[in-house]
Amino acid sequence: MTPEERRAAEAVDAERLFRLLGDLIAIESVANRETPAQERVAEEMRAIGLETDVWEIDFARLRRHPAYTADVDRHEGLGVVGTMGHTDPRGEGRGEGRTLILNGHIDVVPAGETERWTHPPFELTRHAGRLFGRGVVDMKGGLCCALEAAQALRDAGVDLDGALQIQSVIGEEDGGSGMLATIERGHTGDGAIVVEPTQFVIAPAQAGALSFRLTVPGLAAHGALREEGVDPVEKFIPVFQRLRALEAARNRDVADPLFRAEALPYALTMGRLRAGIWPSTVAESLVVEGRFGVAPGEDLAAARRALEDAVAEAADGDAWLLDHPPAVEWVGAQFAAARTDESDPVVSTLAGAVQTLGGTEARLGGMRYGADMRLLVNQGHVPTVLFGPGDVRRSHRPDESIRAQDLVEAARILAVAAIRFCGSAAS
Repeated sequence: MTPEERRAAEAVDAERLFRLLGDLIAIESVANRETPAQERVAEEMRAIGLETDVWEIDFARLRRHPAYTADVDRHEGLGVVGTMGHTDPRGEGRGEGRTLILNGHIDVVPAGETERWTHPPFELTRHAGRLFGRGVVDMKGGLCCALEAAQALRDAGVDLDGALQIQSVIGEEDGGSGMLATIERGHTGDGAIVVEPTQFVIAPAQAGALSFRLTVPGLAAHGALREEGVDPVEKFIPVFQRLRALEAARNRDVADPLFRAEALPYALTMGRLRAGIWPSTVAESLVVEGRFGVAPGEDLAAARRALEDAVAEAADGDAWLLDHPPAVEWVGAQFAAARTDESDPVVSTLAGAVQTLGGTEARLGGMRYGADMRLLVNQGHVPTVLFGPGDVRRSHRPDESIRAQDLVEAARILAVAAIRFCGSAAS
């Protein structure tokens, strides 16, 4: 480690990082309510001394983009990007060094039934070396690590030859509209680290997830005359079994080494099911909504056909479904998969920083969940990895928590990686 890298790593201030995280956790930044949190991030960027670009996202225009997908009706939101080492917020670096993006999303999923939480979801709580609150893992914690890394570089007097860009985006959880708007604004670079919770695994690949809606027709009848109706719940059973078989086949003998260790890298999850309007009425239909995992490099049209064909095959064995076929619709978020070449400088530079700070060789793997990496790679053409502190298994659930020291270590790694990737006047 160079003296400059050591100064930057040592300049990371844990309490400062936790204070900012506490401010952001206190803001309930669910879909369409992210603006106060974005304003707090912009305030922090300006305090650090970053050139800060804040703009109102034009959703009427953005919806016309072929890559736009959203699970909710998006109508307001800010884009926020802070840059160190640029003369223009969307220009080139001052020197010959590269531009590194550190990206995080400010939106969180709802807390759900708060009585299931041991600690208040929108209040940062410290207990036994861990931090609790909605977003500490996914992913306000990672975003604060990126901001603290930038502050540490400032405090250490590091003058980057290239540029470091911090992107705070909205709408990741419901389709990535904030990331798409940031790319359309012109904010790209030579490499990007999306600070998602990977447990410090460097992920040059992420699986995709296609949202779908499946409707199984029935025939309504009075509950006392059930035999005169057709129960769609009963008709769904063979469809369910065929989809489970499809999932098993798609996850058997996975060839990709980055996903081979995963038990179920490309899950087919049926997360929401509803049927009927009245307890004593045979339901007219059953509707199930879910997500269909896809592999990096997989043709999305072919993947969709595979699910549609599986549903049709299940219907072929039933006289009612043969005449009243189930309908598959592809609705909401459509997270394509993405991959970055493992030899790319953003991978090797980050791996070197992890080894320097952690003392062990960096681990590479693939992430099973969808993320904004796909837009940076597929739309922005920026080599990108997922990397950050925390375990995704602790997110999207009550008592979301992260080891406090992991946030500090992540900020140190990001600061050192930025120096090595962007270059500096001292290097």
